[in-house]
Amino acid sequence: MYVDLHCHSHYSDGAQTPEYLVSAAFERGLSHLALTDHDCLCGIEQLWRNAPEDANLADKPGWRELNLIAGVEISCDWNGLEIHVVGLLRELNTPALATLLSEQQHQRRQRAAAIVAKLDAIGVSGASDYLAALPATALTRSHIADFLVESGTCKNKQKAFKSHLGRRGKAYVAAKWASLDQAVNAIQATGGIAVLAHPSRYPLTRSKLSRLIGDFSAAGGEAMEVSYANLDPIAKKRLLELASEHSLFYSCGSDFHTLDSQWTALGKYPRLEPSAIKNAIWEHPRWHSIVSAGRSVYAPPSQDSES
Repeated sequence: MYVDLHCHSHYSDGAQTPEYLVSAAFERGLSHLALTDHDCLCGIEQLWRNAPEDANLADKPGWRELNLIAGVEISCDWNGLEIHVVGLLRELNTPALATLLSEQQHQRRQRAAAIVAKLDAIGVSGASDYLAALPATALTRSHIADFLVESGTCKNKQKAFKSHLGRRGKAYVAAKWASLDQAVNAIQATGGIAVLAHPSRYPLTRSKLSRLIGDFSAAGGEAMEVSYANLDPIAKKRLLELASEHSLFYSCGSDFHTLDSQWTALGKYPRLEPSAIKNAIWEHPRWHSIVSAGRSVYAPPSQDSES
């Protein structure tokens, strides 16, 4: 099984359309794809609406199937630190999730407006019009960083965060996210699985990371990403150990955002070793019901298979 359970479209801070992600998934030979935009479901809803209803495609010789899983990545607060929780969802339209995502999007708009006001105050104008022209439902600081680069204010996104958008930046505005418990509970209410995203990327010591994972598990979290882009073997080994200590299933994903990135591509991450497969997320008791609740899309035989 070849899955990518963490990626983004232009409805949040990705650069590509949902349809591009599907096409790329077929090119990479993926069997399952979860679109996990930040705090919104627009991308997966679009893919589900456009999925063909002809189930007979699965029986055509050589045709390839891709299972589309509903997903979301929820920003939440843990002891003053922004943490991301991926939800692999069985249902989309549950009241708890809808309410939470609506509030998250509101907070994003409020923060973006406050950042724009700070930029205007220091003579950096045009951000409001730039953001209004984007297809994104969930506005992120990454969008504003793009504006700062494209407007010539900053040399690159890293410098944009350092000089303007980070905690010590000229236009920094703190976010007001849902709690870890709220995020996990909203995901569980869909019949889904809550997954702690990219744990090694948080600025935490080993002991504090273990405490975060423990709190996540206590809140009802059931899985953790142990393999993702730019993860070195030592860090991966440590994550596997921590996941096992807290009885969490192993999840994998590229966290793909853009073709411009030098360190990631859709489906690109260190694969799980055979010994780890027994604890992979696709062995979770609810995995098959989540996949069944999704959609299947099909592609004709590749030219390689026909030659």
